[in-house]
Amino acid sequence: MEEMTKVVLDAMGGDNAPGEIVLGAVNAVKDRPELSVVLTGQEDAIKKELSKYTYPEEQIQIVHTEEVIETAEPPVLAIRRKRDSSMVVGLRMVKEGEADAFVSAGSTGALLAGGQLLVGRLKGVERPPLAPLIPTKNGVALLVDCGANVDARPSHLVQFAKMGSIYVKNVLGIENPRVGIVNIGAEEEKGNQLVKETFPLLKACEDINFIGSVEARDIPDGVADVVVCEAFVGNVILKLYEGVGATLLSVVKQGLLSSTRSKLGALLVKPALKKTLKKFDASQYGGAPLLGCKGLVVKTHGSATAKEVYNTLLQCKTFKEQNVNQKIMECFSVPEQE
Repeated sequence: MEEMTKVVLDAMGGDNAPGEIVLGAVNAVKDRPELSVVLTGQEDAIKKELSKYTYPEEQIQIVHTEEVIETAEPPVLAIRRKRDSSMVVGLRMVKEGEADAFVSAGSTGALLAGGQLLVGRLKGVERPPLAPLIPTKNGVALLVDCGANVDARPSHLVQFAKMGSIYVKNVLGIENPRVGIVNIGAEEEKGNQLVKETFPLLKACEDINFIGSVEARDIPDGVADVVVCEAFVGNVILKLYEGVGATLLSVVKQGLLSSTRSKLGALLVKPALKKTLKKFDASQYGGAPLLGCKGLVVKTHGSATAKEVYNTLLQCKTFKEQNVNQKIMECFSVPEQE
């Protein structure tokens, strides 16, 4: 019998809470008997959603909380003041070893602050990065960091590369993942001061497969499995990625429906187009882990649907099964923590 994976899910976080959040949890436990979910939030609202479905009730637990951290609140202040919020209670459960992971579609800033202040960093980790999977022509790439460390140092980026490689190898199953650093050209001498100082350090790392600089235009082509940058650059890449993708879909749809002839053509290409576009559906890849914390903390999109929540819960299960945190500590030559 497989070991149970226990994930705390913030039922009140995100634009579609609690409905889509609860549905994602229900679908996950129905498909995975070795997964249990703890829903934190307002009990009445959660129970109302759960009453709509049939599911293995022993695999879903509710922990009532009175407060909710809103997106516009100052992150650190919210974490410190709202101790009975769905986010803080969930993070504390991970810190105290009551659960293996915490997932939220709520405030990114509060989750990042809470992950570091409440759950804490693994010994040897300087800065935990936020690392989403982004679609490429060949599959996906891990973008690390995309929002946690704006003023990163070269040593931080080296750790990002190492943690990213461990994650991609063990969670995605890509052997010897290719690591590239975001730059404005392929030449080693190009880039800002941070990139210039980091490049030779990555080049000297024997435990990663460093392929050199990666220009932004090459990322969607799948030239690297791990894309390393500091958080400001990473967040710009991520948001541009999402914006261009949504705009292209809108323009293509508009074009296909612009005339009777194009509508007939749309019927013919619809199956192939749907299959192709599915590769660029970010919801199928789960959330963005905050790598390097003592327990797994994962951020899903604020607009997360049940599908993304479902895939994120399975992502947490794989993270635990592959013992990713222990491998990160071993990479940094740190003995296992008690």
